[in-house]
Amino acid sequence: MTDTAVLQLATMTMAVALKLSAPILLTALSVGFTVSLFQSMTQIQEFTLAFVPKVVAVGGALVASGNWMLHTLIQFTNDVFAMVPSLLA
Repeated sequence: MTDTAVLQLATMTMAVALKLSAPILLTALSVGFTVSLFQSMTQIQEFTLAFVPKVVAVGGALVASGNWMLHTLIQFTNDVFAMVPSLLA
């Protein structure tokens, strides 16, 4: 296994991880920012007001993008398995 193959595999892995985490993280970030802005304007400092909308939004993001995430992960796994013979040589 050459250093080029290791770098290529690591780059592919990081790209897939970024793709898969982006919808969830961006949803949590935008909802968290919106709720924090609302809390600072109204001076309501309730923990559940920040937690519940994030959980609902992240759940919705998972439902909306779950199929795409699964197909991306399956494609990546197939690509890695296809690379195994060339990695062993």
